[in-house]
Amino acid sequence: MSRKKSPHSIEAQILAAVRAKGRGAVFAPADLLELGSRTAVDVALHRLVEQGVIRRLARGVYDLPREHPTLGPLLPSPDAVAKTVAGRDRIRLQPAGAYAANALGLTEQVPAKVVYLTDGPARSIRIGTTTIQFRRTTPKNMEAAGRLSGMVIQAFRELGKDHVTPARITHLLRTIPATKRRELLADLRLAPTWMHPLLRSLAGADPTLVPRVAVGRRKSR
Repeated sequence: MSRKKSPHSIEAQILAAVRAKGRGAVFAPADLLELGSRTAVDVALHRLVEQGVIRRLARGVYDLPREHPTLGPLLPSPDAVAKTVAGRDRIRLQPAGAYAANALGLTEQVPAKVVYLTDGPARSIRIGTTTIQFRRTTPKNMEAAGRLSGMVIQAFRELGKDHVTPARITHLLRTIPATKRRELLADLRLAPTWMHPLLRSLAGADPTLVPRVAVGRRKSR
């Protein structure tokens, strides 16, 4: 007859599992259910939070903070939090707005609000001074979720066609491997018509056309 695991035993196992992920790891109770029942895991996590070993970031989201010698516990990246929520709730996410543009290096602006499009419920999570916002959107906007094309389309949409400059296109050509850029062609139908020449050029059909495409568009204003 098997014995029930004591709360302290589950605590120790959870702590070992979390430490194995490394400092900065973000996780949800559902990631730990192989170690005990949901109730037992929740109780153990509550105790570890009270002990200051782990941190509760939001409902059902925890981390093992990285420590800075001067600043103390550091906050995790918004992306790590969002991916944990997506895994927990079994939803898809697509970075959007200024966050998508910044992630691709197309702008130096670090947004205070990080926006993800989702096929799950709309909600917001506050992590330190940053708000992570999940915006429910159409199935079409989620078709390219998790792929380069989804990120590029959302970043270009944020910038607007008058601001997708030759310099920004050149930056993408330099920083994204050609094998990844070729994937853009498969999702061309998901992008607005004005993006098609730029996406085709980024995909490598003829990168030398990029400056002329961009300049020609700007002259036609």
